[in-house]
Amino acid sequence: MTETDGAGGERYAIVVARFYAEIADRLVAGAREAFEARGANVDVHEVPGAFELPLGARLCADSSRYAGVACLGCVVRGETDHYDFVCAEAARGIAEVGLDTRVPCAFGVLTVESREQALERSGGGKRHGGREAAEAVLRMVELRGTLAAG
Repeated sequence: MTETDGAGGERYAIVVARFYAEIADRLVAGAREAFEARGANVDVHEVPGAFELPLGARLCADSSRYAGVACLGCVVRGETDHYDFVCAEAARGIAEVGLDTRVPCAFGVLTVESREQALERSGGGKRHGGREAAEAVLRMVELRGTLAAG
């Protein structure tokens, strides 16, 4: 896929969990940059936390406004099992939305051990989860279009 392929003029949604606001802002910036570099229009919708991402994605997909949805957030492991439940349900729910609606939905949720890891994976050097989620959505929309046309 090249910079000129794909999203020109299409509308995409970013659904972002605001629980870790600083990380959320960084993830959104990376995703927005990736979408806009391809000429896409972007709407950002905020939800309280990662557990709410699947419903946010479903509402966006059901609206018929969006070619795809990037789901962004961060879950930091704590001292209880809460982390495991939130991560598993967010991942399962986001995948289910994509499968049920055929609107590509990407899992851009950082599942980390510390704030430092979250910063590294949100544009701080190692990776950029927001950008990677947007790129995954763009690729899946392109694949859907290719298969529908052929």
